[in-house]
Amino acid sequence: MLLENVKLALAGLLANKMRTFLTMLGIIIGIASVIAIMTVGDAMNKSVMGQMGDMGVNNISVYVMQKMTDDYDFSGDVYVREMKDRDYLSDDMINDLSEHFSDRVEGVALKKGVGEVKIETGKKYANISLEGVNSVALKQTRVKLVAGRGFSPNEQSESRKVIIVSDRYVENMLDSDPQAALGQPVEAVIDNKYYNYTIIGVYEYSESSAGGMDAGKSRKDVRTSAYIPLQTAMIQLREKPLYDELEVVAKSGADQGILSMDMQNYLNTKYYKENDTYETYAYSMKEEIKSMESMLNTQTYAFAAIGAISLLVGGIGVMNIMIVSITERTREIGTRKALGATNGCIRLQFITEAVVVCLIGGILGVIVGQIFGIVASKMMGYSGSASAGGIIFCVLFSMAFGVFFGYYPANKAAKLNPIEALRYE
Repeated sequence: MLLENVKLALAGLLANKMRTFLTMLGIIIGIASVIAIMTVGDAMNKSVMGQMGDMGVNNISVYVMQKMTDDYDFSGDVYVREMKDRDYLSDDMINDLSEHFSDRVEGVALKKGVGEVKIETGKKYANISLEGVNSVALKQTRVKLVAGRGFSPNEQSESRKVIIVSDRYVENMLDSDPQAALGQPVEAVIDNKYYNYTIIGVYEYSESSAGGMDAGKSRKDVRTSAYIPLQTAMIQLREKPLYDELEVVAKSGADQGILSMDMQNYLNTKYYKENDTYETYAYSMKEEIKSMESMLNTQTYAFAAIGAISLLVGGIGVMNIMIVSITERTREIGTRKALGATNGCIRLQFITEAVVVCLIGGILGVIVGQIFGIVASKMMGYSGSASAGGIIFCVLFSMAFGVFFGYYPANKAAKLNPIEALRYE
């Protein structure tokens, strides 16, 4: 019975190809809009999540901040005393923290910004951001070494003047391949003082790691990062080993949310309980990523819902054309009823026709939406696709639209008086 109705519906649609296409157009545009938005949204989600993931999905950030007391003034007008040495996180605190949570913590990433430097030799120049890092922090930068190695424990502890630069620096300053750059000197002027380093490693520069900040700049003007041992940076900056923030790398499998709260409570209870102004605050990067992912998904669904409004126009078009079709086929309906067709059979026939129209339109809409979505994503520099669940939902939704908007015309056809229908001209 259903198969016969589908054949009748297809025959009726093929008999009026242009009208059928125009009827489907609203459904095609509506579904295509939703699929294209979902595809672009997926691409943007992957891009944002990838960038946040590169920042360290297992990282827990620990900050020293003003205490949040009951009488805390959120306006920011209240006077807060400057931080003293005892307010900062010290090496002893960090070592204690690492030891206390050794079963859940892989290491603590420490870094100190030395400054932005322009290296010049004759007409050659290169812009670098010089940063002191410990071994854990260097590992967290996820730099891909193309020549040389990272810092040894002795180079860290003995504050040796060694440096890791980018292949872009080597290209600008040395005109050589990365391997040949090893052992070459780097002379930098920082605060009117000359510092000499020896290149021990060269990493591959990635524009994605620069966060788009160097977009539009020439290859020579792009600023790249260069890394020196943390203790070397401390000596050059003449700073004590004190920190107002750090990154804790959790072990795989550890619950970052619970670990961050445990570390925060441990530090505040043991070291900051008697502090009158400052305390520590810890939060998990993974929790932030989850929150951001949820926000981006909500945004994508909201835009998709707005795009789905155009489906209403398509649905109304289906209803309108079905009413016209019933009017044109009044005598056919009368003949079928005279031959014994029940109201249910007539109703099912026209609902099936509406569903077929919407189903075909939905499938075409998915195809068109995928094409436009992928092209738009590529133009934006991303790569994405609509989820299988989203595609199935859109197809089922279009079929539901066919039932919803096809029911009224189908019910009207089913209630026609066979005698009046046969007399209809």
